[in-house]
Amino acid sequence: MKKTEHPVQLPDSLITKWLEDTDTPLSVQFQEAAEWGANAELEECCLWLNGGSKIDYDTAALLRAARRPKPPSLKEQALAELSEWENVMDIAPDSPIRRALETLK
Repeated sequence: MKKTEHPVQLPDSLITKWLEDTDTPLSVQFQEAAEWGANAELEECCLWLNGGSKIDYDTAALLRAARRPKPPSLKEQALAELSEWENVMDIAPDSPIRRALETLK
């Protein structure tokens, strides 16, 4: 396979993985390629915002956080659901359930 000079190019390791693992459906390979390309583009944009520096300045960090949001943790999900129930069932804001959840990492 001939390499091009384009800066965003699938790594050989990913291509090799697909060639060796013939059980992986083509749709999964397309998804992996799309994810890799999107992540590579995001990192190039962050480098550009940083003036070529790999130091994570605020603007690049904000862009990365906006484009790759982390899903809420189980603790965050439980606290959000508890907040909804507190309003409906008149549960005290300092209930043992809330205090127990807040002690979790």
